[in-house]
Amino acid sequence: MTTEFRFAVNVLPKPGILDPQGRAVEGSLAHLSIEGVFAVRVGRRVELTVAAPDEAAALAIVERLAGELLSNPLIEAYSVERIQATSSMTSVEAGVP
Repeated sequence: MTTEFRFAVNVLPKPGILDPQGRAVEGSLAHLSIEGVFAVRVGRRVELTVAAPDEAAALAIVERLAGELLSNPLIEAYSVERIQATSSMTSVEAGVP
């Protein structure tokens, strides 16, 4: 018997790695009259559902995916979080009629 578990993998450039998207965001802040925001890092978030016998097995799968497929270990760091809610994607966006 398997259970479905929802996870999110957050991937960011490692500290010290150039982040041109983050710098672009910082450069735009003055045009929006926003002050006090700095050290912007831009990454990506991947949400997924895993069917596994238990949470530990599901987490092991997600950790492997995060380390081997979803991130580049030379320049990116990742974190995994368990989430309860489903994605905010609508059924139309997901391709479900």
